[in-house]
Amino acid sequence: MRMYDLILKKRRHEELREEEIQYIVTHYVDGTIPDYQMSAFLMAVMLQGMTHRELATFTMAMAKSGTIVDLSAIDGVKVDKHSTGGVGDKTTLIIGAIVAACGGKVAKMSGRGLGHTGGTIDKMESIPGLTTTLTEEDFINQVNAIGLAVIGQSDTIAPADKKIYALRDVTATVDSIPLIASSIMSKKLASGADAILLDVKVGSGAFMKTLDEARQLAHAMVDIGCANGRTMGAVITDMDIPLGRSIGNALEIKEVIETLHNGGPPDLTHECLVMAAHMLAMVHKGLHTYDECFHMAQNALESGMARESLRAMIDAQGGDSRVIDDVTILGEAQYSYAVTAPASGYITHMNTEQCGIAAVMLGAGRLTKDSSIDMTAGIVMQKKTGDFVECGEVMAILYADDASLFEKATDTYVEAVTIGSAAPIMGDIILDQIV
Repeated sequence: MRMYDLILKKRRHEELREEEIQYIVTHYVDGTIPDYQMSAFLMAVMLQGMTHRELATFTMAMAKSGTIVDLSAIDGVKVDKHSTGGVGDKTTLIIGAIVAACGGKVAKMSGRGLGHTGGTIDKMESIPGLTTTLTEEDFINQVNAIGLAVIGQSDTIAPADKKIYALRDVTATVDSIPLIASSIMSKKLASGADAILLDVKVGSGAFMKTLDEARQLAHAMVDIGCANGRTMGAVITDMDIPLGRSIGNALEIKEVIETLHNGGPPDLTHECLVMAAHMLAMVHKGLHTYDECFHMAQNALESGMARESLRAMIDAQGGDSRVIDDVTILGEAQYSYAVTAPASGYITHMNTEQCGIAAVMLGAGRLTKDSSIDMTAGIVMQKKTGDFVECGEVMAILYADDASLFEKATDTYVEAVTIGSAAPIMGDIILDQIV
């Protein structure tokens, strides 16, 4: 078997056999296939696409290039949720706590933030003492005991994806639906969950800019999971507006806790309840309808059961669980600055990516993988799309430990906000559901 022939076959739009796909992944990872040939193959995939069978096989081959986590020692259906990345997206801990409170088993591996999108692990590490690194035995025991564990993703998960993504990044093959889907799902398949709910973001703060693109990606990932024996679902959510009110690590944890105390922003609460209900429907497949699961999720949130689930997880992972009742434990940035509206009118649009970039400029995120993070930095939005503002009224408050960062971050944030004379038509944050 020669890589040259397989590149040619894919270029001619012919379907690759399972053993041919396995050959490509295995020998690229071990260094037998050079970067220039893999680059040619990725470009052929970008131009010609992949069949459902090819994509399912390619993704599982990537997953099997490293550790496949065995969660069989956890009782019941193991359910996971993955977001394609957004601004102010702090749903994981809220949803995980709700599902665990309703008897689900959430064994989740999450990532760090890079660029304008935040990472769950960074947010969790703003809680004093909390560790996001557990042994496999402790991880499994914790999920069995309290139904919830969230840890950082191991470097041994899908090494093929890391190597292929680095190549895609420099060969103009990032924005390919099959390659995006395989990248995400290879890590999800390797993480061992029985059921996976995907939160596919769309809009100015997401990688997918149009609803049609988001639907294509969602269907591709659902098909990959189903072909590999997983129970799958996807919710397409609006990222043309930041989620909730806060952007930044400790600020978002505060909002998570506010939400679990039934005082969170309506958009965040609604999205979390919808996704938690879908995850519970996967856990209780055939036993409860979606509407019944939504009611279960709502009750877990309103009763405080979900709040206690998160408290138990923080305790189990060495964190200071007093934060559930006293968010001042998270600390506060040394300086704050009020951003005011440059004109009167309705906020008709927010460039969500630019809002995220403004938070990064304050120190809340990474520009490179080696960048350090200021856990207390970020933005709390006082006004969002659909709200009326008077000229000079506060639209947002910026937080940082270096006051010199405010000027550029303010300019970036103000440029991200469009103010007009007519109120925009506001729709549901849930744009589509594939279940």
